[in-house]
Order: sequence, then C-alpha cells, then structure tokens
Amino acid sequence: MFRIAVVGGRPAPIAGAKELGIDVVLVHEPGKYHPSIAAHCEQIVHASVEDSAEILQVLRPLHAKRPFDRVMTTAEIAAVSTGQVVDTLGLPGVGEATALALKDKSLTRQCLDQRGLSPVRFAVLESAEQAADFYDKVGGRIVIKPIDGAASLRINLVDSAAAAAEVFTSLLAEGVLNPIAEEYLDGPVVSVDSISFNGRHVPIGYSEYRMNDRFVEWEVSTPSRVALPYLDQLRTLTPQLLDAVGLTEGPSHSEFVLTESGPRVLESHARLAGSGAPELVRRAFGYDLNRMMMTVPLQIDPLPESSPDPIAGAAVRFFTPMAGKIERIDIAEDIQSIVRRLPVGVTPDVFLPFLDEFRDMEIAAAVTKNVGDEVPPLLTVADCVSGYVIATGRDREDAVRRCDEVNDKIRIETS
Repeated sequence: MFRIAVVGGRPAPIAGAKELGIDVVLVHEPGKYHPSIAAHCEQIVHASVEDSAEILQVLRPLHAKRPFDRVMTTAEIAAVSTGQVVDTLGLPGVGEATALALKDKSLTRQCLDQRGLSPVRFAVLESAEQAADFYDKVGGRIVIKPIDGAASLRINLVDSAAAAAEVFTSLLAEGVLNPIAEEYLDGPVVSVDSISFNGRHVPIGYSEYRMNDRFVEWEVSTPSRVALPYLDQLRTLTPQLLDAVGLTEGPSHSEFVLTESGPRVLESHARLAGSGAPELVRRAFGYDLNRMMMTVPLQIDPLPESSPDPIAGAAVRFFTPMAGKIERIDIAEDIQSIVRRLPVGVTPDVFLPFLDEFRDMEIAAAVTKNVGDEVPPLLTVADCVSGYVIATGRDREDAVRRCDEVNDKIRIETS
C-alpha cells in the first residue's frame, strides 16, 4: 500500500485512490474542501496550505509512524510551501527550487535564458521610471504584471512609456511589489499538459483558448487547431522548459504564445491545469491526468512512451453574463444537454461543481448562480462563477460548436 499527502486543491484530484492501493492524507484548511472528499482519504488534517511549518507540524508525526511516498499539491498557492515540505522530508517530487523557479516569472525567464530557450525581453521593475525606460527600450507594446501572478489577474497591456509608469504606480498602490515587465508576445495562446517521471517528460494534451480583453480565459478547447503547425516545436520546447526549471516528475501545465518567430514560453506550473483541463485531456486523448498524477510517480502506471494522438475533441465554456445582480435565468426547453442547478443560497465548494457527475456525459451544463445573486466583473479566471458547459465532439471544432449551442440556450440576465 502506498501513502501520499496532498496539500490543498479545489477539489484534490484523489478520487479512486483507495482502489489504486493509495492511502491519501489530505492537508487542507477548515471549510475550504467539500466533505465528500473524505471518502477518498485515509484522513484529513488541517493546516494553512501556504505555511510549510504548519504543514510539517501535522505531517511529521504521521510520517514518523508510516512514511509518505510523496507529498504533492495541485494548488498554486501551496506550491512553494509543499516544495519546502518535500525537501525537508527528503522525498522525491517538486522541491522548493523548482516551485520557486515556476512561481517567480523572472526566475522562469532566467532559467530559460541560461539554456538559450524562448528568448523574451523582460525586466523586474523597481520604479515608475524603470517601467517607462523598459517600454522605450523595447520600442513597442509591453505587458506589466505581478511577478508571481496567476489566473490572469492584474495583467496590463501597455502602449506608451507614460502608461507604463502609471501602471507601475497603480500596482504599487495595490500592494504589488516589483512587478515584471515583458515584451508583448503577439499571437494565439496555447497550452501543453504533460506528465513526467525520472526526468523524462511526455506532453499529452494541447489546448487553445478564447479570452476577453483582460486575458481572462472563458473557454478551453482541445486538441488545438492553431497549435498543429507548431506541434513538433511545442513537444520539443516543453521538455526543455521543464528541464530548465528542474522538474523531474509529476504533472505540469505550460502556456505558450505562438509568435511569428515560433512558440515563446508564457509561463508554466508544476501542477495539473485548472478550468477542467484534465477532464478535457481525458476526453480528447484518453489519458486521465488526475489519476496519473498519483500513479506515475508511484510506478503503478507507466509513463507513456510517446505523446498520443487525439481520439476526440473536448471543450469547456464558462457562462459570461454581464456583471451585476441576476434578475432572470431562462433555460430553453429544447436545450440538448443535461443541466444541473445549485440550490438557492448554496456556494460551491469546488470551482467546477458536478464535473465528476458529468464524466460519462458527452455534453452537460451547470448553472451555479440564482436570481438575486451577484455576477462579478470578469477580471480573473476565478470570476468565472456563473456556470459552464462541457462537451465532447468529433474534434475540437465540434465540441466548441456544441458548447456554443448550449450557451445560447441559457440566458442569465443582470441589472
């Protein structure tokens, strides 16, 4: 019997662990996980998922009695703290150095530069004057964002030196210290979801996005049609990127911009992707990354020998009503989808409620708001809280079409 500790997650992707011969200790914070997850755990212990000292305090006694084989996380906020625990306990996996190299976007760029990979001009900003100077040096549009940002939050596209200085000042006022400036990468954004073991990396799925003018991704679809001309390059660059940051095992999610000069790294993460992407990969490529996160490092399942070809297409589209108070929700009677609703007054414990229930359905939708609820402005992926539709299709285009048809049948009107 194997034993792992999983830190955080909404939800932690551990369904079926017991049947695989894996005991799971979930480390989480009270009220931030759904009680049903307990059925998949040996036990649940409480600690701040961002505090390695607290995590060690609850795990050390358990590790002393029966050692853990791995400590892992799929939560972005727990990446560094979990890496510190991995190092302290002397376990294989994603250590602090790799977690930091991925969390700090300037460190990611430095790791790439050291290997001559994916050249992108960047600077860590310490003043408004430096922000303006970087714009002038690049001689065109730049992006200024938090150095450790995630979920498209506070990304600013800047088109003048004066605007660069203003953005730096406004970020500083919001408590964002030393943001990173990068040259603007022009082209579609795609991602590659991979699994690694013993230093070997296998790209599995490749996806593309639709997003708003704040770079918030409100649709994910796979296999990406725009990635196809670059697929060989992406499957070469992704392992090189993971080697550069020192990742040796586990899942990873890497994002790229397809520029005229070829793919350029946008960012990467040593975890499963969000927005239901692992489920899309399962539907489109036949590989369950949620399962493989546990089974490949423990050698229950082998690492695939090569990247798979797609067997279908899949997409998830979030509902994007205007911000405001919901006055009316209409669901057409002829809708070609199962639709699940959250009861009035219930706040979901997970980002994509009902996703496990939808696993064997070709198309299904969830409406997670009710009349009287507030819809926030779409400033980050975390604001995609009104519901979603997920679909499998013959290919990506068919899956997107099916999602669009369901979206058109569900009207969420706000004041």
